Amino acid sequence: MKEKGLLIVLSGPSGVGKGTVRKELFSKPDVAFEYSISMTTRAPREGEVDGVDYFFKTREEFEQLIDDGKLLEYAEFVGNYYGTPVDYVRETLDAGKDIFLEIEVQGAKQVREKFPEGLFIFLAPPSLSELYNRIVNRGTESDEVIQGRMEKARKEIEMMSLYDYVVENDEVEKACDRILSIVVAEHCRRERIQHRYQKMLESD
Repeated sequence: MKEKGLLIVLSGPSGVGKGTVRKELFSKPDVAFEYSISMTTRAPREGEVDGVDYFFKTREEFEQLIDDGKLLEYAEFVGNYYGTPVDYVRETLDAGKDIFLEIEVQGAKQVREKFPEGLFIFLAPPSLSELYNRIVNRGTESDEVIQGRMEKARKEIEMMSLYDYVVENDEVEKACDRILSIVVAEHCRRERIQHRYQKMLESD
């Protein structure tokens, strides 16, 4: 029996650097994760490409997908929807490939309820002041939106207990190394591989 792929969920407060860490992970030659591109109704930021960074949808299109049950998870965050297409995730796991989700905390909670066997990693900022600086330095949000993100971040950090591991994003390279070490360890979990050895014993 083929070992199913591992669902790897990276989440954390807005501004913590989830996208930066994900891009660094996927730039490594020995990383073979499949990336599940999220859908969103927010406008593309400069340099973002539809179908690469996100699938950009209108609010009406997104709500139709919700009604059709086509999303593994979705959340509304600062006035915009974010979500994960369900069919692609299931097909990838069944094919034995690891799939990597980079999603908001609300969405990760929904995935946890549907895929409790997934690997849930919380990306944490070194401090709240550092998180504030990162959001401000983006230069893409108004003061009002920044304050909203900070209030949301405090609540999201309190939800850390929903995750299996916490990785501090003090330096992107170090955060990536920690995440990769966690994934290797998860693949060695007895629960995931014991059935292979049971079959080996039965065939002798």
